Amino acid sequence: MAAKKIRDVMTQGVELIDPEATLSEAAVRMAETDLGILPVGEDDRLIGVVTDRDLVVRGLAQGYDPNETRVREVMTDRVLYCFDDQEPSKAAEDMAVQQIRRMPVVNREKRLIGIVSLADIARKHDAKKAGTTLKEVVVPGDDDSARH
Repeated sequence: MAAKKIRDVMTQGVELIDPEATLSEAAVRMAETDLGILPVGEDDRLIGVVTDRDLVVRGLAQGYDPNETRVREVMTDRVLYCFDDQEPSKAAEDMAVQQIRRMPVVNREKRLIGIVSLADIARKHDAKKAGTTLKEVVVPGDDDSARH
């Protein structure tokens, strides 16, 4: 049996949200897809991610109107991603180093094809590795506003 790859454990069918979408539109999309992170794209290119935390901490808590404020204003523009043909354990290690819980997945042409979370890795690959990674992620860092 071949070793599992990220493509085997990731959530598929993820679509880009436009950076000009409103925070309300992003929140509705998150609720419909049951995802806490949406990749943000412009001209078919991944330019950032917006998380449920971004919507709350950078948007609502700052007093922004969710019906007027654009995703671009609260998104994380430093995109960390992994490739679909990577080993899940390597992605988990990268998540630990970057202290994140979810990452966009791209193919070798750098086209978005999914999202992988520590929960995906735990459920479908290696619960022990995901648990170890989670311990690393929850360690307080210098800038937790950039985590997703």
